[in-house]
Amino acid sequence: MEGITFERNSFGKRMKTMLKVDFRRMFTMRFVYIIIGACFVMPVLILVMTTMAGGSVSVNPQTDAETVMESFTSVWQAIGSVGGSAMSMDMTSMININMLYFIAAVLVCVFVADDFRSGYAKNLFTVRSKRAEYVISKTLASFVGGALMLIAYFTGAMLGGAIAGLPFALGTLTVGNIVMCMLAKVFLLLVFAALFVMMSIIGKQKLWLSVLGSLVLSMFLFAMIPMLTPLDSTFMNVIMCLFGGAVFSVGIGAISNTILGKTSLV
Repeated sequence: MEGITFERNSFGKRMKTMLKVDFRRMFTMRFVYIIIGACFVMPVLILVMTTMAGGSVSVNPQTDAETVMESFTSVWQAIGSVGGSAMSMDMTSMININMLYFIAAVLVCVFVADDFRSGYAKNLFTVRSKRAEYVISKTLASFVGGALMLIAYFTGAMLGGAIAGLPFALGTLTVGNIVMCMLAKVFLLLVFAALFVMMSIIGKQKLWLSVLGSLVLSMFLFAMIPMLTPLDSTFMNVIMCLFGGAVFSVGIGAISNTILGKTSLV
C-alpha cells in the first residue's frame, strides 16, 4: 500500500467541474438558443416597424383626440438614453435593450428549475457538490447567458437600424460612451443573475413561482438600469456596475446558499 496517494479535491477543482457541467447543460438547451435568437430578431422588428409607422395619426372616435405614433430618431435610442432618466415613459425608453433584464429572468428560472424537476440537484448535493459551489456556478452561467442576450440585441439593433435607415450619428456621444454603456449593462447583470438564481432556488421545480418572483424584483429594480447605464456612460459607470455587481452577487449568493441549506430539495 506504500506509495499510494489520494489527490485532494480542492474548491478550485470542484468549481471547475461544476462550471463545465453547468455551461454544457446551458448550451445544450434548445431554449437558450431560442431566447438568444429572439433577442437578435426583436430590435430588428421594433426599429423597422416603428420607423414605418412613425408619424401616423390615430383618432379616438369618442373624444376626437389625436395620437401621433412615436418612432426612433436614432439607432442608439434602442440601446439607451442620454443621462439615463428613470422617469421617462415614452415609447423609445420603454422598448429598448433594458427590457432584456425581464427576459433574462425567464432564461435563468427555466435553467435552474430544470435541475430540481429532473432530480439532478438532489443527486448532485447527495453525491459530491456543496451548495455554495452550486449557487456560484449557476450565477456565473446565468450571467454569461444574459450577456449573450445583450450582445445579440445590440447586433440586431445595428442591423435593424441599417434596414430602417436610421442615423448612426453619435452627436455628442463617442464610441467609448457606447462601449462603456454596454459593459456597464453586462456587469449590472451580475446583480440580476444572482437575484434570479435566488428566486429559482426558492421556487425550485415550481417554475411559475420563480418567474413571478423574479419579474416582481425586476420591476422594483428596473429604474436603476437607465440611471447606472446611460448611453453616455463613462469608465465610472463601468466600475460602479462591476464593483456593485460583484458585491451584491456575493451577498445574494450567500442568502441563496442559506435557503438551500434550510429547505427541502424537492
